[in-house]
Amino acid sequence: MKAEATLHFLCGKAGAGKSTVAKRLAQEHDAVLVSEDVWLARLYGEEMKTFDDYRRYAQRLKTVIGPLAIELLASGRSVVLDFPANTRASRAWFRFVFEQAGVPHTMHFLDTPDATCLARIAERNVARPEGSHHLTEEEFVQISSWFQPPSEDEGFHVRRYASQPGS
Repeated sequence: MKAEATLHFLCGKAGAGKSTVAKRLAQEHDAVLVSEDVWLARLYGEEMKTFDDYRRYAQRLKTVIGPLAIELLASGRSVVLDFPANTRASRAWFRFVFEQAGVPHTMHFLDTPDATCLARIAERNVARPEGSHHLTEEEFVQISSWFQPPSEDEGFHVRRYASQPGS
């Protein structure tokens, strides 16, 4: 028997391992994986020069991906959205998607120490997988200052992944 369609989405700082977990989830759940970084790189590439550019294009992308995800979920396909659910405000979009589709959800929260995130970012800066962008330690600190871990009062079904430094 096929499992019920579910929306999976991720919360964690840059370098926490969200894309790695997203790929694994898509395989485990036979789900459609939609990666914000890959779509933004393919659609806007060199046009994204600043963090404000990223925010503008990411918001535009959500106007396309949201309805697509809702259609996929409503048709019985599970979806993994590799988009950051890193603030209360950003998580409202994910809630809209799963509520509109009428399906359950799981927020996968990667609670990864900053030192581990920075080490992974350094590796990613060299390897440059598709959709990745160079990130400095200063940029990591700035972006992380906006990070809000999920709290119980938000009412999400959260699966927490705790990693130790260096893992």
